[in-house]
Amino acid sequence: MNKKENSIIITSIIAVVVIAIALILVFTLRPSSAGNTVNVQGMATVKAMPDLVTVYFNVETKADTAVEAKDNNSIIVDQLIASLVALGFDRSEIVTENFNVYPNYEWTGREQKQDGYIATHSIKVELSTEESDKIGSVVDAGVDAGANINYINFELSSELQNQYKAEAMKLAAQDARIKAESVASGFGKNVGKLVNIQVNDFGYYPWNVYSSSGMGMMEDAVMAKEAAVSITPGEREVSATVSAVYKIK
Repeated sequence: MNKKENSIIITSIIAVVVIAIALILVFTLRPSSAGNTVNVQGMATVKAMPDLVTVYFNVETKADTAVEAKDNNSIIVDQLIASLVALGFDRSEIVTENFNVYPNYEWTGREQKQDGYIATHSIKVELSTEESDKIGSVVDAGVDAGANINYINFELSSELQNQYKAEAMKLAAQDARIKAESVASGFGKNVGKLVNIQVNDFGYYPWNVYSSSGMGMMEDAVMAKEAAVSITPGEREVSATVSAVYKIK
């Protein structure tokens, strides 16, 4: 290899190194896109008035075989449904939440042995808050049929959930925008286009009026009726949280 060829190779290597260094400097010193954005979280709370009272029953039966446990359970459930229909409830208002049949195991000393089968059937009945005077009759119907009262809630119907959710989300988004504008203004900047949105939460949970004490069916029934009569629905808070990323300029 002669001197001329060596010179060309060295020159090429130097050129490649210079270009590489230039690219590194460009990408290193270029303003970061993340540095031109502001990340804010908007929050809002709205008042909600429950429009439903929901009574949750649990029917549990035990027998030597799975079929017997299921059949015994069905007798109680059928009686409960018939009693509720007689009170004026539509069949569609009586909803099965869960049904299960499983082996029952018990410990004897250090050994676990199967002792028959258990069938469980969870049912809920929805009333409008305007029909709350019927709760006592509903509880009695369950107890007379042989069902346990699990709990009673004030709740929002799907329609009201959607209504309050839309309102809370809108207010949370407006709160996020206000925060972004305030931060940008503090740095002498303006808010640019919206880059990203993330809905973090819609804070709605049913409001519990009564939960089973486990003291016994009759005792629970008395306590359930007392709780339902003494507590009236009032405004409750539901919340929403929205995260947003804005360009600042």
